[in-house]
Parts: sequence; structure tokens; C-alpha cells
Amino acid sequence: MKTFITLVLLTITFSTNAQIKGLLQKANQALGITESKGSDKDDMIAAVKEALIIGVQKGAATLSKEDGFFKNDLLKILLPPEAEKVEKTLRNLGMGNQVDEAILSMNRGAEDACKEAAGIFVEAVKSMNVEDVVSILKGSDTAGTQYLRQATTVALTNKFRPVIENSLNKVNATKHWTTIITAYNKVSLKKINPDLTAYVTEKSVAGIFNQVGEEEKKIRRDPLARTSELLKRVFGNFAKK
Repeated sequence: MKTFITLVLLTITFSTNAQIKGLLQKANQALGITESKGSDKDDMIAAVKEALIIGVQKGAATLSKEDGFFKNDLLKILLPPEAEKVEKTLRNLGMGNQVDEAILSMNRGAEDACKEAAGIFVEAVKSMNVEDVVSILKGSDTAGTQYLRQATTVALTNKFRPVIENSLNKVNATKHWTTIITAYNKVSLKKINPDLTAYVTEKSVAGIFNQVGEEEKKIRRDPLARTSELLKRVFGNFAKK
């Protein structure tokens, strides 16, 4: 009798375990997770971070080249909105060359600063606490970049500002900026003095995020862009059909 009861209990246990396993398998299938190393949350977090780090490194390398900002129609840094009247007024006064020099030097400053951007941004990625990695992996083509932007923009801006300030001084952007603002204030009743460093920092950070997003898209869409086994495994599981 005891033997019979034991067998019944074992049968129930195995049956229950099988049911639980079946439910887990169905849940994984619903999430797009396969029974592989890539289903481990640590691997998924590592893959998201690796994709973002690749994006940062490639993006910074692209933007730090000469004309990385200046000849990129999407990212080119123009005068800030509050200085648009400055540009129009000075061009009308025959100071178009000085305005052009100021715009060029702002972009050169951003390009120079991006040489040091990778290290700052990579540290931000490494320290990210990815709470909803599945949501990121199943999200839009730039979900990881959006998460990084939301989680790190303030800290990145604070760390990147001194780098931008140094680069602006290095390429004489501050000098050109002072020239046009001083000239404008001499002929205008309403004086202005926009924070050049803050403005270029904001635009530079936005430019890097844009490039990170482009690289994330490639990794999600193109299997050939997944340059490691980890990326192939994890992003392969979550690839859009």
C-alpha cells in the first residue's frame, strides 16, 4: 500500500513539474525567448549594453572626424534659436563671414570633443541598471538608445560639458562667438548672451545619441552587424519577423 501511495505521489509530482515546465516554455515562446544561453537575463542585459557600447564607439568615431557634425545635415550645429536674429542682423551688416566662422567653430568644437566622448558614454552604459531588458529587446529599433537617453542624459551632460568647453576654446569658437555677440549687442537695444558651452554640449550629446540609435538599428535589423556570439544569440532570438 505504501509503495502504491509513493508511486501516486511521484506521478503527481512529475506531472506537476511537467505542467510547470510547459507553462514556462509557453511563456518563453510568447516573449520570443528560446531555450538557449540567450534566454538568461544576464546575457540579455549584457547584449543590450554591448550593442549600445558599439553604437557609442562607432558614433563617436564618426562624429569626431572633420565635418562629422558640420557636413551632416541632420546634426550640424547652427546658431541657437535665441541668436537667430543675431545672424540675420550681422549678415545684413556685412558680417556674414564672421557668422560663418562662428558656426564652423562650434561644429569643430563638437567634433574635437567627441574624441573623448566614447569613454564617458561607455561608462554610463556600463553603469546602467537595465530593469526591463525584455521590453527593450522587444521594443522599437532604438529602444535601448531611448532607455540610455532617459537614464543618463543629465549625468552625461554634466560630465561632457567641461570637455566641450575645452574644445570650444581650443578651436577658437569662444572667440568667434564673442565677436558676433559683441557686434550684435552694439547695434541692438536688447542685449543677449546665450550660454555657448551649454548649447553645444546639448547638441553634441543629442548627436551622439542619434548615432548610437543608428548603430542599434543595424544590430537589430542586420545579422551581419551582430559581431559577437552574444549579440547573435540574444538579438537573433528577438529579431522581428
